[in-house]
Amino acid sequence: MNARASAEALEQGSFEQNLKKVPFTAVLTLAYQSLGVVYGDLSTSPLYVYKTTFSGKLSLHENDEEVYGVLSFIFWTLTLIPLFKYIFIVLSADDNGEGGTFALYSLLCRHGRLGILPNQQEADEKLAAYGMEGSADTWQSSILKSFFAKHPKFRNGLLIFVLLGTCMAIGDGVLTPAISGEYIYIYRLYYIVVISCVILVALFSLQHHGTHRVAFMFAPIVTAWLLCISGIGIYNIFRWNPRIYRALSPVYMLRFLKSTAVEGWVSLGGVVLSITGAETMFADLGHFSPLSIKVAFTFLVYPCLVLAYMGEAAFLSRHHEDIQRSFYKAIPEPVFWPVFIVATFAAIVGSQAVISATFSMVSQCCALNCFPRVKIVHTSSTICGQIYIPEINWILMCLCLAVTIGLRDTNMMGHAYGLAVTTVMFVTTCLMFMVMIIVWKQRITTAIAFLVFFGSIELLYISACFIKVPEGGWIQLSLSLIFMGIMYVWNYGTLKKHQFDLENKVSMKRIVALGPSLGMVRVPGIGLVYTNLATGVPAVFGHFVTNLPAFHQVLVFVCIKSIQVPYVSESERFLVDRVGPKDYGMFRCIVRYGYKDLQQENYDFENRLVSVIIQFVEMESEECMSAPIARPCTYFEMSNVDSFDVSKLMLTHPNREENMVQSLSDIQVVRPEVGLAQNSLFKEESLQIMKARESGIAYILGHSYAKAKKSSSFFKRFAINVVYAFLSKNCRGPDVVLSVPYTSLLEVGMIYYV
Repeated sequence: MNARASAEALEQGSFEQNLKKVPFTAVLTLAYQSLGVVYGDLSTSPLYVYKTTFSGKLSLHENDEEVYGVLSFIFWTLTLIPLFKYIFIVLSADDNGEGGTFALYSLLCRHGRLGILPNQQEADEKLAAYGMEGSADTWQSSILKSFFAKHPKFRNGLLIFVLLGTCMAIGDGVLTPAISGEYIYIYRLYYIVVISCVILVALFSLQHHGTHRVAFMFAPIVTAWLLCISGIGIYNIFRWNPRIYRALSPVYMLRFLKSTAVEGWVSLGGVVLSITGAETMFADLGHFSPLSIKVAFTFLVYPCLVLAYMGEAAFLSRHHEDIQRSFYKAIPEPVFWPVFIVATFAAIVGSQAVISATFSMVSQCCALNCFPRVKIVHTSSTICGQIYIPEINWILMCLCLAVTIGLRDTNMMGHAYGLAVTTVMFVTTCLMFMVMIIVWKQRITTAIAFLVFFGSIELLYISACFIKVPEGGWIQLSLSLIFMGIMYVWNYGTLKKHQFDLENKVSMKRIVALGPSLGMVRVPGIGLVYTNLATGVPAVFGHFVTNLPAFHQVLVFVCIKSIQVPYVSESERFLVDRVGPKDYGMFRCIVRYGYKDLQQENYDFENRLVSVIIQFVEMESEECMSAPIARPCTYFEMSNVDSFDVSKLMLTHPNREENMVQSLSDIQVVRPEVGLAQNSLFKEESLQIMKARESGIAYILGHSYAKAKKSSSFFKRFAINVVYAFLSKNCRGPDVVLSVPYTSLLEVGMIYYV
């Protein structure tokens, strides 16, 4: 399969093809499971929306204009943002089944080359551009692409903008459990903080069981909760105010703003809490499917929430004095304690959506070099998107406990929460505007209409939330700035080290020429030199042979590339090339992973790597024999098999160049234990590689330290020498991430002056 076909297959998406084959019963099962993970946060918003909205100077009058106006805002906010924007539009912009702000950024980088290095001419960037081909550009998309290509500062600004949205979403992972843990702050009991802390510790302790088990555990709770609040809402509507449906008219929003002026505008910071968790519908997309999330929201979550808010507004219209406890006061007395118990569990479950989304976002950031390396545990054998990150889990727990103990006020948490929610949504709207032009090739008028309509709504809520910064919004800003600083510095330091590698590549001719004078020898075995470069010899290898003038009989430069797509198929995993003349015994193997792929955990990496190298040698020999004129070798895309029967490779094909790689899927297995002497069909070089494999494999990794040049500015020296050095020292090393066996590890220390 050539690169073009690979890209087209990727763009068509095996995910969508498989989804069409999923029976409707499976979709309903996924929709049911999504209730326990995706909609826990959104469904528990009625616990504190009215309480937070009326916590300021906004007061209720006899004509109930405020109650009707707030309900009208809640209804249209629920309808326009989660239903119209996310369900009908944003969920269609998935990146091969994955969602979130980084998935949108990945789409833009792949289709519009809007990454930090879009014009990089090195071969490693070309090989990393997996799936960048697409349909012909429109004039609108061409203009937007050329603008970013000519202005690198705007590309860097786009990355910062994406990091801001991602960090705000991660901040939700701190605030949501904290505000959910204190939801029972009804009668200001002195022991409420202790209860909240116990709930939080129990919640985070369950995360290691995985999303699949948690979903089945939590889905019945959320389902029961939605049915309870909708039933209570219907009861309150008929008992207290059957005419409350009039508030669904948008006229009441205008009346509300006109009569309440500044106080009404500020109170919108509480109204926006009605859509907390809407962004997680997109961020948690990889755990389920778009259709299942749409079915669950459209047919259950949305109507139940509308009835719940209408019922509480009907109760408030007759009980102005109970505004701070309206939700619990609106529950009929005979069913109060059963509903209270369900509400207790529902509030605990409400945090699961943002916790799962935080794991997904951190995993994507790690794969795209925007977050320090952490341990990623895949909790499902069938759904790769279901992951658990221990370090992030316990850091979130500690931050949640600190916020809960330090604030003890759900109103302040609500103000901070509203700022996080609106900012993430606005970032998504701006990225969707670019996706519509660059990826979907829509008319610019359509994209501008989307941006203006939804962006204006979200900016209105952002402005209302910014007023509350001194009253709690500063918490979210502080957390987001800290996270964004960490992510940007890590990305900046990693980029500078990569640039150092590009500028200090070693000439292989120079190393070989110095061989006799240095006493360089070749030792038995295979040496795997890990590098970030896809062309040339890394500086760390030159440093290695200078201090120890010997290297292995077979040398393979292994380059791990994280591609800006969720998954890379196994048939397109390896790219193999030869380094130098044939008698050098040097190869380069580029291993491509999507940001959701498991790296070297599902299979025997060593045997597969040796197998594809031998495949390359055999295929290269055949092509050289059949080619009338010698030509330089190029990268070969290899299928993943354990080993092979060379007799099938010796078959002649009418279109050898097209069928050579395709025939590898039918290759049989031949183990080395059969005996090298008996495998006469193998080429001499293949036998040497197999003998070297039996002698052992050594992993050569660079243990590099980045230091800023003395001429650098103070901020750069602080970022590289202090922050980046601290993060590098305390994150997981590359040997752990790559699952390198310690008994075969050789580390080469080197200082990078960037």
